[in-house]
Amino acid sequence: MRSTAPRFLFAAALLLSGHAYAQDNKMPEDKSKRPSPPATVTTTVGAATVTIDYSRPAMKGRKVFGELVPYNAVWRTGANEATTFTVDKPVKIEGQTLPAGKYALFTIPTATEWTIIFNKTANQWGAFKYDPKQDALRVKVKAKKTAAPVEQFTITADKAGKVSLMWENSQADFMVK
Repeated sequence: MRSTAPRFLFAAALLLSGHAYAQDNKMPEDKSKRPSPPATVTTTVGAATVTIDYSRPAMKGRKVFGELVPYNAVWRTGANEATTFTVDKPVKIEGQTLPAGKYALFTIPTATEWTIIFNKTANQWGAFKYDPKQDALRVKVKAKKTAAPVEQFTITADKAGKVSLMWENSQADFMVK
């Protein structure tokens, strides 16, 4: 008669090693230690304060747009949690009104045009539960080539209201007034 002890010990070892692996590979509590660290951009446009919170993935030798970030698909516009766009007063984005509030900032990039999306469900992980019915506003802007490759995803905003999304060799700008 064969003993079941070796099978039991093998199964237990597999379970414990899987648990240890999962513990070692969870997201660090300190967001600054993540592979895609957080960043915040804040500016004042007219009387409105604009704050953008996002995570900054790096190219790391990868082809970004059209591969890592597929064309014609909703992207979280960064990494980790969805990027958030907060305004304390109503603003106009590319001439269209966006009420004061906190929004998830999603994009749909293509080689020539990006759709910029302000979604009412601000606090979500990535774009996995993105619901277009929650969109507060969508605008389309032209994509252009950056002067030099941008290794780490970067968002800038200036007092004139120009917001720039830059990564790899692509840039999309939209205006906040």
